[in-house]
Amino acid sequence: MQTDRYGEPRPSFAAWLLLQRDRGDWVDQVAEQARRDRSFPRVGSADEVRAYLGKAQVEGDVHAMIDDAELDYYAY
Repeated sequence: MQTDRYGEPRPSFAAWLLLQRDRGDWVDQVAEQARRDRSFPRVGSADEVRAYLGKAQVEGDVHAMIDDAELDYYAY
């Protein structure tokens, strides 16, 4: 299991993304879309989220947003 910078258990990237609310940035938008998508992986790595988006043929901007969100996730 991965841990955050404080040694606490880190949720998976997908779980972390779903928890993002009221940030006032584009991560809110991506997280809201993910919460509405019943097929979105609720637990999984950023690579698993990218694979899901690839199969769903999601637009390229969302892929770039996931890349940026992953950086934010690891800074958490």
